[in-house]
Amino acid sequence: MTRTIIQNGTIVSLDPDVGDVDGGDVLIEDGEILEVGRGLSAENAEVIDASDHIVIPGFVDSHIHLAQTQVRGIAGDWSLMGEYFDHMLGNITGLYRPEDMYLGGLFGAFEKLHTGTTTALDWSYPNTLEHGERAVDALKDAGLRAVYTYGPPGDDAAKWWYESDVGLPEENIRTLYDEQIADDDRLSLALGLRGPDFCTPETARSDLELARDLDALSSIHMGAALWPSSVYGDDYQGFGAIEDMLGPDVNVAHGNHFSQEDIDHAVEQGVSFSSTPEVEMQMGHGIPVTGKVIEAGGRPTWGVDVCSNISGDMSSQMRIGMQVQRMFDNQAVLEGDEEVTEVSISARDTLEMATIEGAKALGLDDEIGTITPGKRADVVLVRENDFLTAPSHSPVQTVVFQSDTSHVDTVLVDGEVVKRDGELTNPKVREEFDRFVESGCRLLDEAGLEF
Repeated sequence: MTRTIIQNGTIVSLDPDVGDVDGGDVLIEDGEILEVGRGLSAENAEVIDASDHIVIPGFVDSHIHLAQTQVRGIAGDWSLMGEYFDHMLGNITGLYRPEDMYLGGLFGAFEKLHTGTTTALDWSYPNTLEHGERAVDALKDAGLRAVYTYGPPGDDAAKWWYESDVGLPEENIRTLYDEQIADDDRLSLALGLRGPDFCTPETARSDLELARDLDALSSIHMGAALWPSSVYGDDYQGFGAIEDMLGPDVNVAHGNHFSQEDIDHAVEQGVSFSSTPEVEMQMGHGIPVTGKVIEAGGRPTWGVDVCSNISGDMSSQMRIGMQVQRMFDNQAVLEGDEEVTEVSISARDTLEMATIEGAKALGLDDEIGTITPGKRADVVLVRENDFLTAPSHSPVQTVVFQSDTSHVDTVLVDGEVVKRDGELTNPKVREEFDRFVESGCRLLDEAGLEF
C-alpha cells in the first residue's frame, strides 16, 4: 500500500459536488483518490506541498498522432490537402520502422506529461503488428494513461485512404489487444476508422462493427476540408453509410463541414467531437465544430492532432479553441448592430473541455477527469506564485489565461509522480534522446525532405 497526500493547495476539482477548495488536501492511496478536503493527514504518506500551487485534474488530449513527434517542426507551413497528405501520409509514414514508432511515441508521451496532459488518445498508423507493439511499449515506458488507437497502416496511402475497400487488420488488432493492452490498467483500445470519407460504405460499416465486437472506441476522421464532397459530390450526406450506427462509442475528429442537422443527430446519439483548433485553422479543415456542438446541446473536447506541426501543449488548444468561438459569437452580435456585453464559453467551460469532457469522450469519465474520491489520481500542480501568474485572483482563469508549460510543476498519473519540481522523473528522457533525434533525421532524409 502506498499513500500520498497533496497538502495546502488551491484545488479546482471540476467536480460540482467537491467544488473548489482553498488550502485543500488530496489524499491518495494505491493510485486512488480517497478524500478531498482541509486538514487531512495520513501516516506514512509521501507529502507533496502544494502551497502556492493550483491543483487540477490532468488534461485529456482526445486526438493526437504521437508518433509524429520526431518530425516535429516540418508541417507549420503545410495545408491538409496539399503537402500534409502527400508528404506525411503518402511518404514519411511508410518509412517508419518499429523503433521509430517507439521513439516518436515515447517522446510524444513525455511532452504530454511535461505539459500537464495525463491522458491521450494516440491515433496510430502501424505498418505491421510489430510497429503497433512498439508504439504501445512507448506508452507504457513513458507512464502515460492512453487510448491506443489502431488505425490503417501507413505503408500505402492509395490502399488505405482513397475509397478503400480494405478493412483494418483484425488479426493484428486482436493480438495487440490481448497481449499488451487488456491487462494494463492505464491503457485501453480504440480503432482509428476512416469512415465513409475515405473508404467504401461497406468497409466503413465493417470497421465500425469490428470496433463494437472488440468493445473499443471508434475514432473517425470526418468532415474536414472539402475531401468528402470532392469524392462523393452531391451524394455526400454527412455520416452517410454509418448514420444508423452512431452511439456514445463513436468519437469524430474535426467534423468541420457537418451541417447543424448532422451535429444535432450525432449529439442526440451520444457521439463526441474532438476539435483540434490550431491545426484545423492552419491546414484548411474549416471552421472548428465547437459552436455547432454547443448549439446541439453537447460539449466538444480539445486535441492537438499533428505534432509534426504544432506543440503538444493542451493548454494552448483550450485557450485558442475558446477564443476562436468567442470571436464567432461576438461577430454574430456585432453584425446584428448590437454591442457585445457578455462573452460565450467561460474559462471554466474550456478547462472542463480539456479534462472531464475529454474523459467522457474516451469513455474514461468514471476513472479520471475530475478530482473526485474514488477516481484515479491523475493530478497536476500549477505554480501560481511567480511574476507571470501572481496574484491569482481566479485560479481557473490563472490556469487558462496566465499559466504556461513552465508553470506545470508536478504531475501524477495513477498516483505516481512522473514530474517533480518541473522535471520529468523518467530516466529514459536522457537515455533515449540521441536515438530519438537520429530517428527524425533519418526519416526526413529518406523522405527526401529538406528544411
